[in-house]
This record gives sequence, structure tokens and C-alpha cells, in this order.
Amino acid sequence: MNPEPAPQPQSTPDPEPPPPCRTCQEFTLAEAVANGERDWSKATDCRVLRKRHQEAGECLGREAG
Repeated sequence: MNPEPAPQPQSTPDPEPPPPCRTCQEFTLAEAVANGERDWSKATDCRVLRKRHQEAGECLGREAG
């Protein structure tokens, strides 16, 4: 009698990332505009505000970047 083959592990699809948070998108866009205008201070402010928003738990979809 032949032994049964070992079951193959089933790959589960990676869960889809949550949709981007609108507030994060707005900060990212404002940062890009500020960089385009070479307003480095405003660009930094946008990054800091986005990071604070994400860390405060207000962010609905944690966007990388």
C-alpha cells in the first residue's frame, strides 16, 4: 500500500491593504506642492502633520510614505 502524499500547504492570498486615508493623501499632496515650490519648511510641516495624524490613531488606512 502506498503512503498518502503529505498535504501541500495552501497559500493564502495577502490581505489587501486598506484604502488610503484621505487626510494622509491631502498631506502628501500638500507636501508635493510645497516641494515643487521649494518651500522646504512647509514640506516638512506636512510630513510631521501626516506622521502625527497616523500615530494619533485617526488614520483609517495607514499609507506608506
